[in-house]
Amino acid sequence: MSFDLGWQLVAELLLLGSFAGFLAGLLGVGGGMLMVPFVTFLLTLKAFPEAYIVKMAVATSLATICFTSLSSLRAHHGRGAIRWDVVKLLAPGIVVGSLLGAQIAKALPARVLALFFALFISFSALRMFIGKKPKPTRQLPGTAGMLGAGGSIGVLSSLAGAGGAFISVPFMTWCNVPIHNAVATSAALGFPIALAGTVGYVIAGWSLHDMPSGTLGFIYLPALLIISLASVTTAPLGAHTAHRMDIAQLKYAFAGLLFALAAYMLYKAIG
Repeated sequence: MSFDLGWQLVAELLLLGSFAGFLAGLLGVGGGMLMVPFVTFLLTLKAFPEAYIVKMAVATSLATICFTSLSSLRAHHGRGAIRWDVVKLLAPGIVVGSLLGAQIAKALPARVLALFFALFISFSALRMFIGKKPKPTRQLPGTAGMLGAGGSIGVLSSLAGAGGAFISVPFMTWCNVPIHNAVATSAALGFPIALAGTVGYVIAGWSLHDMPSGTLGFIYLPALLIISLASVTTAPLGAHTAHRMDIAQLKYAFAGLLFALAAYMLYKAIG
């Protein structure tokens, strides 16, 4: 397997990983919302097969979370904030859902997946603008309900190339889990989501014989390695900066960026 990389692509991936990691640490947002559109753009410039570009971007974004989620998990565990009882109940459904989501993504036309992602980041941006959090109105469901909830979180996260916080945090908050525990528990769930989803995308793309050089299934390995290295390096810097400045206005600016990225993904869907 050869990596046909120019210095310009390496520089662009390093910049993307650094930016995504810093913002993830600064604003507590998932890097997938940035990575999927930008990796889609870079792979389009590299003239990769149009039918695979968005799927590769989603898969590669999800694979980077395998690395970035571990540092977040360790930090939250050190503070004793993770509800491991909730993790144990949600994780089985999450693993099954994440594996299934990759197979659904393979079957979907690329335009449909791009449209789904455009709607996903538009919804995330709108929530960031409004800043409204769900009110706790019920308790966590039983085993069957948690299995179903985990499966839904896994499928949607796998399709979006994200760590699942956009669903799991509101769900847990709605079920009377305190917000700091919900955020920490969501960080712990990010790893099984990413790992199962990555395995799913490797399996989904394994039998395709016209994939570009440097791929493992739908994972574009050069982007995975470079982005992961850069984002793991800059995420702590973003977290440190967050404690020294008022980030409220930055969230509005970031939401505006998300709307712009949603417009690009919508263009990929209908253009």
